[in-house]
Amino acid sequence: MPRSLFDTQPLYDLLEQQQHHHWATQLRQLTQAAIAPGRDGHLPLWTDTWLQLPDCPDPVIRIDDGAVAVDGTLSADQESRLHSLLKVLHPWRKGPFRFFNTEIDTEWRSCLKWDRLAPAADFRGRKVVDVGCGNGYYGWRMLDAGASLVVGFDPFLLYLMQFEFLRRYAPENTPHFLLPLSDQALQTAPACFDVAVSMGVLYHRSSPIEHLQLLWNALKPAGQLVLETLVVEGGPDTVLVPPGRYAKMRNVWFIPSVELLIRWLLRTGFRNPRLLDLSVTTTAEQRSTPWMTFESLPDFLDPHDPSRTIEGCPAPRRALLTATR
Repeated sequence: MPRSLFDTQPLYDLLEQQQHHHWATQLRQLTQAAIAPGRDGHLPLWTDTWLQLPDCPDPVIRIDDGAVAVDGTLSADQESRLHSLLKVLHPWRKGPFRFFNTEIDTEWRSCLKWDRLAPAADFRGRKVVDVGCGNGYYGWRMLDAGASLVVGFDPFLLYLMQFEFLRRYAPENTPHFLLPLSDQALQTAPACFDVAVSMGVLYHRSSPIEHLQLLWNALKPAGQLVLETLVVEGGPDTVLVPPGRYAKMRNVWFIPSVELLIRWLLRTGFRNPRLLDLSVTTTAEQRSTPWMTFESLPDFLDPHDPSRTIEGCPAPRRALLTATR
């Protein structure tokens, strides 16, 4: 039997079993407030769409050529209806996914980032917190890699619904949860996670140091941080503060050099920071698709000089680092 919509009670039960009663209560209250009627005008439509998802007697979730896939038996009519229901949740940004015979070609080919991330951490038997998790794509990959628990945080309800669409077909005891909350929900978190993952979040924070501190606080001693963020070329004192938008994004605050980012990690208490990957984002990884028809990377770059953004800043370059609490 699939779980009901927004069923996070098993997570709170688990936290309480581990004597984290206060945080469990806080998360329950914050989550209930985030999905309360009136918080998002689209929520009634999305909820109704979730209720129309076709039943499947034998669903299996697996990884298929980089896609998080749901396999099972549906009729042709059910397949057609499912395709239409999935379109209601446009835009699909992180993925790819496959729901039975419907392939969702998402804006980001997140499987490429996963290929860079996978060697960074041993997820087997680990409890993972994934901050800014989007629709949970990476969490499903972490579970497949052996994680014992994945708790994702992302405040956008559309991403929560995309996650719930897939979890609709997951076994009841699947230890993967997504809470519609920001990193601020970690302020009172116990140090209970083995791995903390933050990808594509740091540059959206007006206080990147606070973000790193929150991740540090949530980790057990000797726990591991996996951090992916925008960086610029330069020395230990280099940071880009966009005067306005960056690649048409409004909420970009600080883009440090790798050396400065390592300094931030050390100043917040992390040990042994290591750069694992440095790569320029290309249209092979981020682009518009029929499942995300809005502007994407080609529209964010200078058409005459793709090494610059449309605003004249250095084009997106992403670093993947790991460090230890």
